[in-house]
Amino acid sequence: MKMSEATQGGISVKIVCLDSDTLGNDIDLNAYFSEFAEFISYPKTEPSQTIQRLKDADIVITNKVLITKEVILKTNLKLICVSATGVNNIDLEAAKVANIPVKNVAGYSTSSVAQQAFASLLALRNQVAYYDEYCKREDGWSSSPIFVHLDKPIFELEGKSFCVIGLGEIGKKVANIAKSFGCVVSYYSTSGANRNNEFKQVSFDEALKSDIISIHSPLNENTKGLFDEKALSHLKDGAILMNYGRGGIVDEKVIAKLVDEREIYFASDVLETEPMKKNHPFLNVKNKHRLLITPHIAWASVEARKRLLNLIVKNIKDFIKG
Repeated sequence: MKMSEATQGGISVKIVCLDSDTLGNDIDLNAYFSEFAEFISYPKTEPSQTIQRLKDADIVITNKVLITKEVILKTNLKLICVSATGVNNIDLEAAKVANIPVKNVAGYSTSSVAQQAFASLLALRNQVAYYDEYCKREDGWSSSPIFVHLDKPIFELEGKSFCVIGLGEIGKKVANIAKSFGCVVSYYSTSGANRNNEFKQVSFDEALKSDIISIHSPLNENTKGLFDEKALSHLKDGAILMNYGRGGIVDEKVIAKLVDEREIYFASDVLETEPMKKNHPFLNVKNKHRLLITPHIAWASVEARKRLLNLIVKNIKDFIKG
């Protein structure tokens, strides 16, 4: 469908963003969408508000708000834009029946996710939080009789076995960075379809023997519960497991217990239920220096979010041009 009518140099469509808080408050969305006739942004949207807010909308932008069959039937949407890569919040079959294109955005966060993965890895290997806190205490470094303090061991990455779980674009980026640190890099293909001549492909059992395991795969039938109690029991002492794929791949209850019972380290940017539940087992971990959790921010560098918005604008323009 073409929508080429101009309105004061813009394009005559109404665009509604349902959950702008997921894109951050430090970026002005109007600067990206002001060329279109009308743009309305809501910080958050409850399910009961969705239909009303989309009543006169031509195009919706959503990150996590559900666009269900009911929403599609009771609105006049002409394009659904997902401000993310995953489209599991959209009823794709209903959209197809209604002839409404669904456009997501891929590839915008590769560098951001890879960087956050290594920020967390280095923080754990070098115990950055502990040493920073020690230096800022009145009874810390300023009260030390010697120049150094070595209560928490730090370790090099060079020479360590590093296995990437899921060698997509982000996985490849992580693998190459690990290689630059001097790690011995391998990968496990969760689909069995990935082939890469640069890095050694290993079985899942071999992957579990690695010093560092970094997850960068989607959540699907092959990966849900992949790191269950049995798999996690095979991690070597001193191993670091990182999840920068999706929650549900790692059994969070079991890994929380392992962090306290063995010298196992865990870093994750994703949880099975987000935001974190108030009674989550991670909140009761005693060996907190072995655990590093971030609130699903790996994708969200300023640069990545700007790329995301520019690609959404492109998707809208391409649709309007037909």
